[in-house]
Amino acid sequence: MRFLAITLIVHAPDPVTGVRKSTRDRFREVIDNALLAEELGFDGFGVGERHERPFLSSSPPVVLSHIAALTSRIRLFTAVTTLSLLDPVRAYEDYATLDHLSEGRLDLIIGKGNGTAQRELFHVTPEDQWDRNAEGYELFRRIWRQDKVTASPRFRPGLTDAEVWPRPLQRPVRVWHGSATSRESVDLAARYGDPLFSANVTHPIEPYAALIRHYRERWEHYGHDPARAVVGAGTAGYHAARTSQEAVAAYRPVFEGHLAFRRSLGLEPVFATLEDFVERSSALIGSPQQIVDKVHRYHERFGHSVLHLQADASGLLPDRHRASLELFQSEIAPVLRREIPDPPFPWAPVTAVPEPAPAPAPAPTDH
Repeated sequence: MRFLAITLIVHAPDPVTGVRKSTRDRFREVIDNALLAEELGFDGFGVGERHERPFLSSSPPVVLSHIAALTSRIRLFTAVTTLSLLDPVRAYEDYATLDHLSEGRLDLIIGKGNGTAQRELFHVTPEDQWDRNAEGYELFRRIWRQDKVTASPRFRPGLTDAEVWPRPLQRPVRVWHGSATSRESVDLAARYGDPLFSANVTHPIEPYAALIRHYRERWEHYGHDPARAVVGAGTAGYHAARTSQEAVAAYRPVFEGHLAFRRSLGLEPVFATLEDFVERSSALIGSPQQIVDKVHRYHERFGHSVLHLQADASGLLPDRHRASLELFQSEIAPVLRREIPDPPFPWAPVTAVPEPAPAPAPAPTDH
């Protein structure tokens, strides 16, 4: 099994102290968390994409490029690239550039995104968002694979023998499809033989397990080898301590702060108590053995081989957050790596394909 740390770069008051960091300090915290993830041995670090309050994650290629310059091993993920909102040509240019700057450490997780404010910002409607997502991915995918592209898309100007630069390092880049509540993203992933990443953060396990079953059914429908279907899954929260009592006691003010914030926005929580959250959500809160057992329970339903944890402290004191992540890497991850298989593809950068040599300049002619 492989493990990611991810952030959506939420810019909200600390759920415990009520203090909100400056924008500069919040970005600095993201970079520090990425460096910590590499130091501790996480396999990947992901940055979300949102275009509305209270997120600062409107430009993941920029953030990930900075992280790429400061790291050397960890893979870099988007979580997710909102292709329904973006021009796929421009998105390709950004991510092909990042692919080179990161030495082929880039993975993409794509999705339509959600949120009324960001749809309105980009003039995307609930009726056309799925069509935009599918069209954007199909064009992005062709540009990544083909040196020249001719296409007549619906949502952007057409292309005729278009060359888009730079050509990528990884040929092709691995693209996951983020899945939260709908079958459209699941079917798109299965159709192209791509891995699926289940959000798995808001509800109990049942709706996510149903979508993953649908993914595997559609995967076989499209003629792919069932053994090659790959699923990743998120978690709603994480805190480990030596005993479950210590872990729950430390996380309680964090949970209560998040609960109060959601209610201030007029949102009713799915899990109204910490005890229910620990029991029925995907949150990993408890002793190392309890967390191992819970991941196995989810694996029985999902068959997933990649798991993400929240990179942010989210109200925990920095020292406690670091100690919790250290405990994950020292006592939890080794067991799960041993007992749950990795995805059936290499995790290392794809070997670069040599670019064709430029055509020789024409010989001078006499006039």
